[in-house]
Amino acid sequence: MVIEYVKIIITAILGILVGFYIRKTIGERKIKNAEELAKKIIEDANRDAETHKKEVLLEAKEEIHRIRVENEKENRERRSEIQKLERRLLNREEAIDRKTETLEKKEESLNKKAKSLNEKEILIDGLYKKQVEELEKLSGLTSEEAKELLLNDIKKEIAHETAIIVKEMENKAKEEAEKKAKEIISCAIQKCAADHVAETTVTVVPLPNDEMKGRIIGREGRNIRTLETLTGIDLIIDDTPEAVVLSGFDPIRREIARIALEKLIVDGRIHPARIEEMVEKATIEVDSIIKEEGEQAAFETGIHGLHPELIKLLGRLKYRTSYGQNVLRHSIEVAHLSGVMAAELGADIRVAKRAGLLHDIGKAVDHEIEGPHVDIGVDLARRYKESKEVVHAIAAHHGDIEPQTVEAVLVQAADAISAARPGARRETLEAYIKRLEKLEEIADSFDGIEKSYAIQAGRELRIMVKPDDVNDDEIIHTAREIAKRIESELDYPGQIKVNVIRETRAIEYAK
Repeated sequence: MVIEYVKIIITAILGILVGFYIRKTIGERKIKNAEELAKKIIEDANRDAETHKKEVLLEAKEEIHRIRVENEKENRERRSEIQKLERRLLNREEAIDRKTETLEKKEESLNKKAKSLNEKEILIDGLYKKQVEELEKLSGLTSEEAKELLLNDIKKEIAHETAIIVKEMENKAKEEAEKKAKEIISCAIQKCAADHVAETTVTVVPLPNDEMKGRIIGREGRNIRTLETLTGIDLIIDDTPEAVVLSGFDPIRREIARIALEKLIVDGRIHPARIEEMVEKATIEVDSIIKEEGEQAAFETGIHGLHPELIKLLGRLKYRTSYGQNVLRHSIEVAHLSGVMAAELGADIRVAKRAGLLHDIGKAVDHEIEGPHVDIGVDLARRYKESKEVVHAIAAHHGDIEPQTVEAVLVQAADAISAARPGARRETLEAYIKRLEKLEEIADSFDGIEKSYAIQAGRELRIMVKPDDVNDDEIIHTAREIAKRIESELDYPGQIKVNVIRETRAIEYAK
């Protein structure tokens, strides 16, 4: 048993050893083959790596070369720019150096001049003081007295030169006076002028007896209130015997009220219904009178083709006054005067007469429309298709615009002639006296005036000056200043001549 076990063990060992040997032999062969394969793979890998390395190195060298070329190019450009900047900086530094050097030289020169000027100023001050002292000794006057004397001489010289200039300008203006329109004072203020309002806004209606006043007033004032409401006119019933006063700014309404009241007085039946009826009849009657007066004015002046509304407006001027002058009669006068002058000068007679008749047409409605009567008249003439020449003459007749046609100048002149002729216009006695007193008061308020006189119904102010206080040159200034004061403080028709007189009298006695 033991031997069998030994045999089995030996056989097993031998089998193991044989198997180990065989396995070792086969393994060594495999290992050898594997090593050879690995070596071959390594060699192939080394070859590939070497090839790839060479390629990568080649690409890297090319990239490095490209980057180096670009860097060199960029560096060259930067160096060029830097060189340019350096040159500019050098040029600027050189220019600054030159300017600095120039400024230093100028400063040095100015310092020298300033020092020299200071020295000269000190020297001049000393010489001036010495001269002033010498002049004061020689003249016997102090410097203040000498200054005052010089100033007085300069003032006199300036006044003399100013007077000469003013006189030259006045002479020049007189030479050109024929080319310019005459300036006329506007009469548009007549509707609100306080000095003559009593004459132009009041109508007195006579009564048969004082009992009629009570009937006009009516029970609890019904009749008078109705009449005032329908006509727009105030009825003043006071202690005036056998008279009623109608007061209002609108002359046509006042005329309607007058006619209606007169009809009521004649009829005797005075109550609200009758008053309304009479006012309506009076309105129709006044409208008829207005139309007739307008047609008569056009017929009298020989003007045809006027618009019916313009004829009515002309008729309304019958109830309009300016400083007591009836505006319709004034317009007819201006038309005739304009036509006569146009005929003498060879101008258009038709245009001159037409513009003359219509020049104050704006006054027919200036109680109803705001604005000066010239502007209102221009608007009316344009509205009713008057010619451009007529419209221009109306616009220029008060000098608001420069006349551009001969007819416009003629209308302007005719308007002044009609308004300024003696007796054409009137004022209340109180206003007239006030104006004369105011003229003399204005003249006497100036220095050197000896006496003043308002003559020729206030159209001339004659002033005597003291010859010792006012010289020939100063009277021109005095006349101009007085005229300006009159223009600014007084309202008056036409123009006022300011005549300043200076005379020297030599008196000697024979013994």
